[in-house]
Amino acid sequence: MSTAIHLATPENLDVLLALAERLHGEMGIASDDGMRRAGITPLLAGSPHGAAYLFGPARAPVGYAVITFGWSLEFGGMESFVDEIYIRPSVRKRGIGTETLIAIGRALQGAGVAAMHLEVKRDDAPTQRLYEKAGFALRDQYCLMTRRL
Repeated sequence: MSTAIHLATPENLDVLLALAERLHGEMGIASDDGMRRAGITPLLAGSPHGAAYLFGPARAPVGYAVITFGWSLEFGGMESFVDEIYIRPSVRKRGIGTETLIAIGRALQGAGVAAMHLEVKRDDAPTQRLYEKAGFALRDQYCLMTRRL
């Protein structure tokens, strides 16, 4: 399988908004169009804080990923966080997620990014297996904590 992956541009805003709405609905994430638009638009305009990727056919993408960037002393430089990844339900379990995460990881590594992180529900074994296939591993001594500002 070879899934086409491309960096999203401002012309992809409506497609990304629709895909993000589906993900947020599935996951029970409280958001609205304004919040999604405020989060995606700067990434499409070239913000240094992150990037959005679409994958699948250019005219009808089957999913998207949003990657954000930070800095880590532990990893010796720039790090990335998979903020969101979504694959349409009709094409899940075909290796698209694994292939996409590996391809994005290669692209980021080529740009000097030292690590990729993501979060997964502790009791979501199928998603954990997907991420493990893409090279991610749980860090035994760590858990993500958040303070909403």
